[in-house]
Amino acid sequence: MYRTHTCGELNIKDINKEVELSGWVQKIRKLGGMTFIDLRDRYGITQLVFDENQNAELCQKADKLGREFVIKIKGKIIERSNKNPNIPTGDIEIIVSELTVLNNSEIPPFTIEDETDGGDELRMKFRYLDLRRNPVKENLLLRHKIVKEVRNYLDSQNFIEVETPVLIKSTPEGARDFVVPSRMNSGEFYALPQSPQVFKQLLMISGFDRYYQIVKCFRDEDLRADRQPEFTQIDCEMSFVEQEDILSTFEGLIKDLLKKTKAIDVKDAFPKISYDEAMSSYGNDKPDIRFGMKIKELTTIVQNKDFQVFNKVRYVGGICAKGCASYSRKQLDALTKFVQKPQIGAKGLVYVKFNEDGSFKSSVDKFYNTEDFEKWAELLGADRGDLLLILAGDKNITLNALAELRLEMGTRLNLRKPGVFAPLWVVDFPLLEWNEESQRFHAKHHPFTMPKTEDMHLIEKEPAKVRANAYDLVINGVEIGGGSLRIYNTGLQKEMFKHLGFTEEEANKQFGFLMNAFKYGAPPHGGIAFGLDRLVSLFAGVESIRDVIAFPKNNSGRDVMIDSPSAISEIQLKELMLKVVDKENN
Repeated sequence: MYRTHTCGELNIKDINKEVELSGWVQKIRKLGGMTFIDLRDRYGITQLVFDENQNAELCQKADKLGREFVIKIKGKIIERSNKNPNIPTGDIEIIVSELTVLNNSEIPPFTIEDETDGGDELRMKFRYLDLRRNPVKENLLLRHKIVKEVRNYLDSQNFIEVETPVLIKSTPEGARDFVVPSRMNSGEFYALPQSPQVFKQLLMISGFDRYYQIVKCFRDEDLRADRQPEFTQIDCEMSFVEQEDILSTFEGLIKDLLKKTKAIDVKDAFPKISYDEAMSSYGNDKPDIRFGMKIKELTTIVQNKDFQVFNKVRYVGGICAKGCASYSRKQLDALTKFVQKPQIGAKGLVYVKFNEDGSFKSSVDKFYNTEDFEKWAELLGADRGDLLLILAGDKNITLNALAELRLEMGTRLNLRKPGVFAPLWVVDFPLLEWNEESQRFHAKHHPFTMPKTEDMHLIEKEPAKVRANAYDLVINGVEIGGGSLRIYNTGLQKEMFKHLGFTEEEANKQFGFLMNAFKYGAPPHGGIAFGLDRLVSLFAGVESIRDVIAFPKNNSGRDVMIDSPSAISEIQLKELMLKVVDKENN
């Protein structure tokens, strides 16, 4: 036996017990004839004491230990004189009588502490060491707890977990597929699934009316903080349901997770807003509603004056920053530079200070009078002491810039409070969106999304106006999950493929198996998928999903720890009938 207890469970009630512990050396402190060692395992830290006056040989052995050595000790628990209230074991320490070195350790490349000196790339390279740090460890423990509670909740709602294939058929919609060559079928390839979409629909046709799966998905796309080439979904589907049934069921899941993992009891129903309202009031389809500061359109009341910047554009919009009329020129210049960043795209910023004395001070004073500014202030809900921030230009670009500016001001004014969770449903998404590059419509979500019955008459002549029975769950400005009701009859599915630019032959080649399945009594069905990594990172209060994944990839899609992806041997290439082409010369 390597241990009778863990390093996180002993307390004052255990005084005088003889115990055995095993773990890693966290810290060593030498004070006179005494050596103190913090011994760490997954469960916590216990202080060990080596007394030179009681056992000089053992004390000398302890002095040769280094950080991250793996040791086993035997000793007696005593009450600690200088107690540490910051750890559960802080009332006790162990007088060591036996010490066994189980394994030595080289000096770690970074300090294994909560606040480390290791940069991202270094910690990724030595991820197995980074995982020993409390913040990373706690994230993975939270992930485990969330997954456990998800399974418990869905089981209570009569869902069953079914695994679906990982080697599937490549499909043209969505992000790029990762493809896998087949040795047994020369010249042909599997794809790794971007989601189990068609399989969960087939399960509904099979009669499994409530399915879920915590499943790996793969997308070959550019990476950022909330994306990885492989990620995990909580994937769910239900039969004989309408949209409200699905929203109610999975609103219940999120409430259950908040209560069980964050001790937050949400009683009220989640608010619902339409996609159009989200775009016009918040500038994007994933609004952070922890604070107000809604976007308002000003186009009609600011045009037809002498200010040509406003006259020449199709859209002018603004927000009201409460209590910010005292902003200095330096602060306003910083905001201007912020909205002019290439990824945001605004050309400039107009400000109006609504001063405490009722006067106005603006960057466009010479074009507008007090009466004009009063109208602007009224529309934006401004009072004395507030600051109006206004952008103009192409509508989509300007709304996006206002969305970013709103979030920036929310951060500066401490309105995006950590630990506060503000969920909402965004509904009534467009069914289709036009792509200028391909000059055709693409599915806003995916090709199997059910259009709203009341919009079906528009699908032939005005397809852009057709709304979908689709919905996203957003929490604190993060899209946590999304789904839709599905098309479940062959005729409507064919119509959808036609509007997406598929020929009948192409549709049959890609999705013929699903179309055939519809012929055999497909029930009405729909579902939702949650991004587990995003959900855990939100609950953990961290920015990047990498922090909640045990072994993530970097921003280039590489695992720098195991050096992957990597070249394969000529023998493997030959078996697969593949040849690597030099990109620069071809």
